[in-house]
Formats: sequence, C-alpha cells, structure tokens
Amino acid sequence: MTDTAARIARVALVGDRSPNVVSHTRVPLLVEALAARDRLVLDAYWIPSEEAEAEGAVRGFDAVWVLPGSPYRSESGVLSAIRTAREEGIPFLGTCGGFQHALLEYARHVCGLSRAAHAENDPEADDLLIEPLACSLVGHEGAVTIEPGSLAQSVIGSERTVERYFCAYGPSRHLDTLRAGGLRFSGHDEDGRVRIAELPGHPFFLASLFQPELSGDGSRPHPIVRALARAAVGHASRREGQLEESAESGRCGTGGGAASGTKPWVRRARYADL
Repeated sequence: MTDTAARIARVALVGDRSPNVVSHTRVPLLVEALAARDRLVLDAYWIPSEEAEAEGAVRGFDAVWVLPGSPYRSESGVLSAIRTAREEGIPFLGTCGGFQHALLEYARHVCGLSRAAHAENDPEADDLLIEPLACSLVGHEGAVTIEPGSLAQSVIGSERTVERYFCAYGPSRHLDTLRAGGLRFSGHDEDGRVRIAELPGHPFFLASLFQPELSGDGSRPHPIVRALARAAVGHASRREGQLEESAESGRCGTGGGAASGTKPWVRRARYADL
C-alpha cells in the first residue's frame, strides 16, 4: 500500500440522513468498497443541513458530498456548505439535489442572481432557477453525452454513459448566465438538457443530476465516486504536508500554531456513524 493510499480522508456528507433514501443507504457500501478495491480510505461524517448553517461547518474536511434527499431541512445550510467547498478549493460532489443546489449557490453568489430560487423550497418565487421537470426522472435511466476534454469525461473515461436518476426537478433558466459566470455544463441528455456541471480551475468540483451512487449494487463504486475519493485523499495528503511544515516551523521558533498540538479539523464523532 502506498503512503497516499494509506492516508485517511475526511468527507462531509451533507444532507438529512434517512433510511428511506436509497442513496444514503449506499454510502456504507461505497466506503467499504473504496477501501477494499481502490485502497482509498474515507472517514465519512454526516452533516445535517441545519448544522451545515454554522460558520465553517465543512471547513477542514477533505471533500464535501451533498447527497440527494431534498427538500433539505435547511436550504441555507446546504448552500453554505457548497459555497465553502467552492471558495476554499475543497473537492466537491453534488448529486441530484446536490446538483440543483450547486447551481443555485453559483447563481446567487457568483452571478448575482440573488432572487434565484428552487421551486421545491419556494414554489411561489418569481425567479425559479430549478423547476419541476416536464417529465419526472424518478426511477428513470438514460444516456448522457459528455463533452470531450471536460473533467467529467476524464473521470468517466467515455463521451457517453447511461445513468440512473431519481429526481423530479432540474434547471430551467439562466443557464447562459451561469456559463458566462464560469460554470461549465459538460453533460447533456439526448435532448440537450443539462445533466452535469463542473467548475474549471477548481481542484475538483463536479455535480450531476443523475445519481452515480446508485450504480450497480454498491460493490463497484461509480467512476465519479472513485474520483471524489481520489481527490479527497489527495487533499488529505496536501493538508498533512502543510501541517507538518507548520509544525516544523514552530519547532524552529518561527511561528506556526500547529506546534501546540491542536487539530482544528477534528469534529464531533457522532457524525461518523454510517
């Protein structure tokens, strides 16, 4: 086992955990499979959407995954977690509701569309970015065409894939504004509707309307899930190196709070119960 593979990456699972949401029940299987098959060891913590409202709730994690299960109890908590990951270069994955809210966060905080809303949370809003799909995708499986040269294409390894959905909402407007603001829509269904978004220049920022966690039976993680795990382990490695440098600097008398032995990334263990 290499040093990188041996490192444990801490992943924030943002959402309101429920045994009735299939994607939530898949997480333990995926974590086990990633460790056994890919030697990617993840310490996954659930962060309820209401607790994600706290300042820096996901800061110090090596990746943030906003899972399905909307409407979330706290829209603002989910948006805060996404914003932290986006602005601080923390590897990010959003699936289904996570995809929808990633677009909503970008519209509001990057593109200046402060009134952009999600119909599931605010159906009477006058500027709905996310609206009910004309044809629900609950239980649907469909082809997705992926742009060559994109992060999604490099991760999936193909320019076409067939994926599983379980959603009824999707983006309806302002897509040109989001593109102009720097967001890339790198995957579309057969009718040209957006299914994957990514953020060029970010270490790893990927969101899909489909749910890669539902691929197979959970014993062989989808390439997108594996890519998030690899990005998280890489982030953990870099973070550890920075802490070691800081500690060494402290021992040499040149400052660096890490010499005190504090570990600000350590969070309450109760989230870790998968």
